[in-house]
Parts: sequence; C-alpha cells; structure tokens
Amino acid sequence: MFHHILVVCTGNICRSPVAAAMLARALPEHEVASAGLGALVGQGVEPTARALAEADGLVVSEHRARQLTPEMISGADIVLVMSDGQRQAVGELVPEALGKSMLLGHWLGERQERQIPDPYRKSTAVFEEVHRLLREACSAWSTRLR
Repeated sequence: MFHHILVVCTGNICRSPVAAAMLARALPEHEVASAGLGALVGQGVEPTARALAEADGLVVSEHRARQLTPEMISGADIVLVMSDGQRQAVGELVPEALGKSMLLGHWLGERQERQIPDPYRKSTAVFEEVHRLLREACSAWSTRLR
C-alpha cells in the first residue's frame, strides 16, 4: 500500500510543502514528506503560498526546503510530482522509481492543469490558481489513498 508519500516540486518552497500539508491533514495515518529537485535549502514556505495555506488552516511555518535525494525516492511508496519533466528527473535519479512516480494533478482529468505550474515570483492570482489546483489534486489523491 501507499503509506509513505513523497511530494516533489522544484524549489520545495511553494507547491510541494503546501501539497504535503494538505495530504498529511487528509491522510493522518500516512507519512507525507516533500522535497525539491532544485531546493532552496533551508528556506521556509514562500510568503504568498504560506498565507494561502494558513488561510486554509494548514500549518507550514516549520517547513524548511530540502533537496531531493535518491534515498528519499527509494523510501517512498509513491512520488507525486508537479510536471512530466519532474517525473523524468525523478526517474533519472532512481530509474526504478519511474513506475511509482505520478503527477499530483493526475486525477484532474485531461485538462492542461494535470501539470501544476510553478507560481514562484509570479502574481498573487497565479498563486491562488495553483493553490486551487493543489487543493483539488490533493482531495482527489486522498480519496484514492485511504
């Protein structure tokens, strides 16, 4: 079963820590972690992403960005990424992990939103749209991972 969930994005300060907090709240019996392919190591959640997360009742204040490692990937039962490119990058780090790596937006249908864009250094409106996508995607995953 999928007990250990790893959520991956680029910097580990916008999308993956918020999605991990959403999944952890919805799936308290699971172990949920996040990391970045090009992590801004040690940084907290980006202020706009943090404000949106906290408005949803999520606790992200303790998060510190960390770099994705092959050990993290190998230890996860499922790796949820934001884009096809990130899925390929996970597969390059740990080739056998490609089969357990999926888009966080997988259940969002055939829409373009299956890949969740990086809001870093973009407008508040972009952050709000990404937050909405994260909420929808995490809700869909949580019903399937229970």
